[in-house]
Amino acid sequence: MTASATDVLFKPFRIGSLDLPNRIVMAPMTRAFAAEGIPGEAQAAYYRRRAEGGVGLILSEGTVIDRPASRNDPGIPFFHGEPALGGWKQVIDAVHGAGGRMGPQLWHTGATKSFMTEWVPDAPVESPSGYDAPDVPRGEAMSEEAIADSVAAFARAAADAKRLGFDVVELHGAHGYLIDQFFWSGSNLRTDRYGGATIRERSRFAAEVVAAVREAVGPGYPLILRLSQWKQQDYAARLAETPDLMADWLQPLVEAGVDVLHCSQRRFWEPEFPEIDGENGLNFAGWAKKLTGATTISVGSVGLSGDFMAAFGGEGSSSVGLDRLVERMERDEFDLIAVGRALITDPDWVSKVRDGNAGELKGFDAAALGELV
Repeated sequence: MTASATDVLFKPFRIGSLDLPNRIVMAPMTRAFAAEGIPGEAQAAYYRRRAEGGVGLILSEGTVIDRPASRNDPGIPFFHGEPALGGWKQVIDAVHGAGGRMGPQLWHTGATKSFMTEWVPDAPVESPSGYDAPDVPRGEAMSEEAIADSVAAFARAAADAKRLGFDVVELHGAHGYLIDQFFWSGSNLRTDRYGGATIRERSRFAAEVVAAVREAVGPGYPLILRLSQWKQQDYAARLAETPDLMADWLQPLVEAGVDVLHCSQRRFWEPEFPEIDGENGLNFAGWAKKLTGATTISVGSVGLSGDFMAAFGGEGSSSVGLDRLVERMERDEFDLIAVGRALITDPDWVSKVRDGNAGELKGFDAAALGELV
């Protein structure tokens, strides 16, 4: 593929107060190399290399808020406490030094187990109803006090991100983790104001988190929310079976203060509602943009042959062309595209695409997950 064929990926874009040089985002990817939860020189160098390689916007690996059991792996970094925040200051300064732009992905893993370790936190895990998935009890149901404390912890972390100099902040509301466990009827069995029969009712927690974060960072500061229909617990799960239900889910979140919906699917080219617009119809990010008018990021196996969840089972992927991506970007289906595993294997992936050096693009080797380079 020639450089001119991918021009659409390199058009500048503006989100609130932030100017991006291109449409390519580094997807947040769990790496779990932060000893005792503290990022340091290795993380700063890792993200700096992707900035040097031309990524338009870098989103960090999930980094957890200040709750007793907010992470499910001992190598996941904290985004609270002076040692960890000092480490993140080192990261953002390195990225800015290379001309990059970056935001942390703020996270709480809820009741979801890690698929990489058997480690468990010292404190009881927490979730909306004490379930990891339908009929799979784990941990404790959150009290209203725990919910309020979690909302406040997300807001503090976002304020810290802005104070440290990060350009954006992303909330992790996807893949069966805490915020997503509130969305999902299979894990949210509450009968108070944080539960309910409808997706709009079950979105209250997320909307409160978004509103608190927006208040903490102020107007104009870009706020991204990552969402998914599928869960690690159930790849076939769907929160919204129709466009009307999707609007009920997403519109209140945008109204609460989200600028960008980061719409995670396992393969970006798959249509969200093929029964409505066919096999080449809009994907999740396309429908989200159409229904809400918000900026959207799409993601899912960009530039690679295999699904990213398979990587954790040791499967590699070969490099594939970007024709389907370019076609969707040229029709303005979504605004930005997140790239994951291709950037783990090759920090220079973006510059190679920009310069038309498709023959130099690498596939993904699962062994790359074993080191931070």
